[in-house]
Order: sequence, then C-alpha cells, then structure tokens
Amino acid sequence: MKRATKVTALAALSTLALTACGSAPDEPSASGSAAAGSDFKACMVSDAGGFDDKSFNESGYNGLQDAKDELGIQVATAESQSNSDFAPNIDNLVQQDCNMIVTVGFLLATATGDAAKANPDVEFGIVDSTAQDADGNPVEMDNVKPISFDTAQAAYLAGYLAAGMSKTGTVATYGGLQIPSVTVFMDGFVDGVAKYDEDKGKDVKVLGWDKAKQNGSFAGTFDDQSAGQQLTQTFIDQGADIILPVAGPVGLGTLAAAKDAKDVSVIWVDSDGAATNPDAADLIMTSVMKQIGPAVDDVITGAANDKFDSTPYVGTLENEGVGLAPYHDFDSKVPQDLKDEVEKLKKDIIDGTITVESENAPK
Repeated sequence: MKRATKVTALAALSTLALTACGSAPDEPSASGSAAAGSDFKACMVSDAGGFDDKSFNESGYNGLQDAKDELGIQVATAESQSNSDFAPNIDNLVQQDCNMIVTVGFLLATATGDAAKANPDVEFGIVDSTAQDADGNPVEMDNVKPISFDTAQAAYLAGYLAAGMSKTGTVATYGGLQIPSVTVFMDGFVDGVAKYDEDKGKDVKVLGWDKAKQNGSFAGTFDDQSAGQQLTQTFIDQGADIILPVAGPVGLGTLAAAKDAKDVSVIWVDSDGAATNPDAADLIMTSVMKQIGPAVDDVITGAANDKFDSTPYVGTLENEGVGLAPYHDFDSKVPQDLKDEVEKLKKDIIDGTITVESENAPK
C-alpha cells in the first residue's frame, strides 16, 4: 500500500498537542526507541472505507506504519468491509495481544467503547470521535484517547477560497453520512463562503448544506462512488463549479464527474488530494486536511513509552492539526490577493479575531 508523505513533523505535532484543546504523549527518547521495544504491539481497525481510501483510513494507516518504522514495534491491522465487522475486528486484535488499538472513524465509537470497557488493560485511540455507549452517548474512559479535529476552521478557509474562485457564483458540498465529523466540514465551508460574500458584497450560493437547519445532501455511504458521481452531477447541472465532497472514497465519484464536465474543480478533504490522487491533480484546487497520520503516530509513541494519556487531542489551525494543502496545479490560477486574504483569515482565526463556530466541532 502506498504511504502518503507525512506533512507535519512528529516533533512539531508533539509540541502542538500540548494545547488547551488536549494533550498528546511526551516525545520519545532521543534514540527513538519505544519503552517496550519490539514487545509493544500497536493495532488498527478501519471503517468500511478500507485502508486504501485515499482519505482518513489511509492517513491513519500511514501513522501506524510511521510508528512501526520509527519505534521498531509490532503492528497488526483489521480492515472492515461493513459496520458489522467493527466489534469482531476489534475483538480479534485484542486476542492477538495488542497493547494499543486505534479505531478509525466515528462509526466505530460504540464498538470501541464496548471493547475498552471489557478490556481495561488495553489502550485505545479513536479517530474523529469519543468512545460511546450502546445508546450513542459519549463516555470518558481512562483507556481511550479521542483524536479529533476542528476541521470547520480549515473548511472556512476553503469556503472563502471557493467563493473567490467560482466563475458561476455557485459552489456545493455534500457528505457521506450525516455525522458530526462530516458536517463540521460543511459548517465551516458555508461560513467561509458567507464571509467572502460579506467582505466583497457578493452572493455566492452554496448547494448541499443549510447550516442553520443542519440539513443537506448526503450520499448515505462512504464507499459507493457512483452515489458521489450522481450527487456531483446534480450540483453541476445547477451551476456549481467547485465541489467539496466530505465522503471518503465516495469523493472519487466527484472527481469522475468533474473530469467529465468543463471548468469544474474539487476541494478534497482529510488528506492532500492532489498527492493521493495524482491522476486528478489538475482538478483538485486544494484540500482541507486533518493531520491524522502524525497524530496517530504521536499517540502510539506515547503509549509505547508508557506515557498514554486519555486527554482528548483536538487538531486546530493554531496547533497545525488541520489546514489547507498547497494549491499544486492551481497555484498559478489562484490570484495572489486571494491567497493573501486566505492567509490573513487563517491568522485571524488563530489569534481569535474570527471565531469559527460549529455545533459539530469536537469539544
């Protein structure tokens, strides 16, 4: 499996994680070796998107592999094909004597909570969620570290950029499923467009999401690319020329629709889409990134060095846990003044001049 390039250095992430939003383990020793050495075993369970989704599952997998390479630890993985695989996959890794199990995605929250309660000696990390009980209520557990990202902040920048780059005056977004780790992107994107309209006296429309009503367009899946292609074509037919799919592999359907259309661009999510989808780099303006790989690497490093900390980690613009990817093929197409405005917005969010609000943001 191809590993994406690690965007943020481990040392930087170790420092950034020690913010008020949450904490991550201390850095390993100068030698880089784990406290338990090769006896420590870190494991990971994907959601149904699989580890080659070119999105958050693959980013998590890259973090696991980085920890393996840096620390010389043992690793094991379990790839889920459907939601019914979550609990059995976690149990299977418990039976393989994993010291730490990282589950990737909000949909694994209940299975993670159940497994952590049944196995208090195993440490868990969960990406994009907290552990949950059988009724879906968040639960704090001493052996579970939530790894979350306030992507509304970075998506706000993407919304402003999209509004500034749209030639039709209409942009769009949709999600895979209506869950907080998806709609938090959509909230930020809508508000970023609204900020552009306010600043420029424009009226750029956003299709696919009504933040006030918290309803919009969803594919109903994270793995059916045809659903993404159909939704995207509907948006294109309504005049949208920039699309933000928040749907994992379903976003590949958006790339297919954009390729067939003329003058339609895509803003990717989770990973640097132009790097993970080089054949579609000419379509991807930028990406709203979550630094999942470095965060997973760092959490595993702490656990391997007997410094596991269940305090939630929240990635933000300030700690570089979220951000926009480079413009790549679009670098010469994005006007310098728009680039400067996006950079100024980033600084304003970091210093608190602008507050990006989303009821779906991690607390």
